[in-house]
Amino acid sequence: MQTNWFARPVLHVKDVETSIRFYVERLGFTCPWRYDEDGVAQVDRQGCALILADTWPEKIGKGLMFISLNVEPHSREATIGAVDALRAELEAKGVPVKEGSWGYRLLVVNDPDGNQLFFNYPPETAS
Repeated sequence: MQTNWFARPVLHVKDVETSIRFYVERLGFTCPWRYDEDGVAQVDRQGCALILADTWPEKIGKGLMFISLNVEPHSREATIGAVDALRAELEAKGVPVKEGSWGYRLLVVNDPDGNQLFFNYPPETAS
């Protein structure tokens, strides 16, 4: 029997409403559900699902999320193009995007609370 896993990491935030606005209006996510009385909501974009929660104040802004863009047809050039297009999309919406590295090139986006989203470029190939 084969089982497919699905992960929904939790990002801890000060204010769920402010975070939903950022993720939806600036990063292009949707918000399929929220429970205001519990201080929790989910945001989605293209198979990436994140839980936003204000339930543990001591954990606010300490999240780090790697998000890979799976491009079809899969090629290094197509993936670079997709990450570059994402950068242009986010910058056009006023989102500060930084270059980063974790042994390979990244785009880094901080949410309003300091949680970091790392969008990775494909690794360099030896010539």
